[in-house]
Amino acid sequence: MQTTTGNQDKYPPWSTAVLMAVLLIFAWLLFQHLSPLEAAYEIPYSQFKQLVLEGQVANLQLQGDVARGTLHAAAAIGPQGETARQFSTRLPAFGDEQLLPLLEQQAIELQVNSPAGETGPLAILISLLPWIFLIVFFYWVFQRTSRALGGRLGGPEELKKFLEAPAQQAEQQTVTFADVAGQDNAKREVAELVEFLRNPESFRKLGAEVPHGVLLMGAPGTGKTLLARALAGEAGVPFFSISGSQFIEVFVGVGAARVRHLFAAAKKNAPSIVFVDELDSVGRTRGTGLGGGHDEREQTLNQILAEMDGFAGHEAVIVLAATNRPDVLDPALLRPGRFDRHVILDLPDRKDRQAILMVHTRKVPLAGDVELERIASGTPGFSGADIKNLVNEAAMLAARKQQTEVLMQDFEEARDKLLLGSIRTLAIQPEERHRLAVHEAGHTLLAYFLPHTDPLYKVTIIPRGHTLGGTQQLPEEERHTLPEEYLRDRLAVILGGRTAEMELLDTVSSGAEDDIRQATSLARAMVARWGMSAEIGPVDLRESEEHPFLGREIAQPRRYSEHSAEAVDHAVQTLLREAEQLAREIVRGHHSELGRLIGALEEQETLHREQIEQCLGPAPTGKPLLADSN
Repeated sequence: MQTTTGNQDKYPPWSTAVLMAVLLIFAWLLFQHLSPLEAAYEIPYSQFKQLVLEGQVANLQLQGDVARGTLHAAAAIGPQGETARQFSTRLPAFGDEQLLPLLEQQAIELQVNSPAGETGPLAILISLLPWIFLIVFFYWVFQRTSRALGGRLGGPEELKKFLEAPAQQAEQQTVTFADVAGQDNAKREVAELVEFLRNPESFRKLGAEVPHGVLLMGAPGTGKTLLARALAGEAGVPFFSISGSQFIEVFVGVGAARVRHLFAAAKKNAPSIVFVDELDSVGRTRGTGLGGGHDEREQTLNQILAEMDGFAGHEAVIVLAATNRPDVLDPALLRPGRFDRHVILDLPDRKDRQAILMVHTRKVPLAGDVELERIASGTPGFSGADIKNLVNEAAMLAARKQQTEVLMQDFEEARDKLLLGSIRTLAIQPEERHRLAVHEAGHTLLAYFLPHTDPLYKVTIIPRGHTLGGTQQLPEEERHTLPEEYLRDRLAVILGGRTAEMELLDTVSSGAEDDIRQATSLARAMVARWGMSAEIGPVDLRESEEHPFLGREIAQPRRYSEHSAEAVDHAVQTLLREAEQLAREIVRGHHSELGRLIGALEEQETLHREQIEQCLGPAPTGKPLLADSN
């Protein structure tokens, strides 16, 4: 049986055509009313009186100071001698006492109309036409907007669908903890929730209360959403997911209504899991930001708080939420009884990255030279999403080369693309190319000879992304703390390119802009955050890092005096000068090695581990080996 939707029954497709036809009829009537059938020429008043004296005027209509008339026969009354019967003229402002007797003498039919205009039905209809048009137009816009928002909102059913639209139906997840590579600590913290969802009665008998709210915190791409789905899959319970931004709509109160519908559905299907992604978009601290807050967002947040407080002891519903900005969340969300359990998802270490690579390469045909352990070692700081993107980029490179397998070289190229950007074709002059080689060779020289730096991977003067070249270092192990000696050597490496330009070319260029920015930011963190200045000492003098649009007030009082600020600036400058002096000593002490490195860079454009070592000689004693690039 063929069925039609309510919207189709109420608003048939031909309704728009009918409305357009009505508007066209009104427009035609207006045209007929305002447009004369015959051309009427405006003539001077003297010519009009002459026509009256000659007896050529048949009838006359007076309206205000305008006279319109018709001649007995067509005459040459146009400005260029055109013949016509219709004419009009303007009466003099001072009046003409002779006009009325003259009209009576010539027996001219006279009609006098109101100066204010006609008041007949057609005139009234024409005066209302603009209002009719506006009403029809706004009605049409409302209907279009309503359809875009999920229905015309014309009835209870449409309104219910609109309020429940973002809340997905309960899903049965097939993802399990086996699909979540790494994050062992996070999986252990949520493992007990699985037992509670599978058998809540055993917990109730012992009077145990499992937390109803679990907050998943971590950098973007660390697997927060995947872990939530895996928890539902392990427990075998319905999974309701929604993004925080889907609560906020143009209509006030919609967000709170959607929260009620979502939690009502979860309670009805208990035991179940409610997952709110990007909680910070709706759960930011109330009364903050530009303008003092957002009423719709705060109403939605208040409803979430009320629903979480309204859980009964027998309702086995767990609320999971994910955010990468826990610092901007409202404190009411984090108190006991709500999101009182916090699970942190860190960036994966080398072991975890290898496990993630094994998951994402299950369906990828790998060549025999592919070593996942080497790829994991060469991707420090990569999140799970970054690794997935790396595997996809490598597979796309292999497909473009029409290969049947993904080679290790494809993974290397994909990593360089993600870290440095795509290769650009630029017309670089020889002088600029030489300066670029000097600059990158300076970075490489410092990174090679300083004792507390990360091993070198490669150096290139091929433009990639937003850079004209780059020196790439890869740490051997994960760093959780940064020693002062490492940071000081890091400052020298960053300033090594600029120092090499000064020593070999006697000038500097704008190419060191990003180096100076990085060095200044690092030096300020060493002084103001980490207490690595003897002059300042262990005092937190950092500037506010909050952004008003992320949930904090725009006005932040300074927590230190102007004298302290000047001391911080002086300490930062001291660190940078010391780093520059160290870089200058290394460059002057290895002038010949630097020259060989510059020549090799200009010739080959990209140098890997072996080429760098051939140019610079053996690494210093105790220096870690260079990163393997074979």
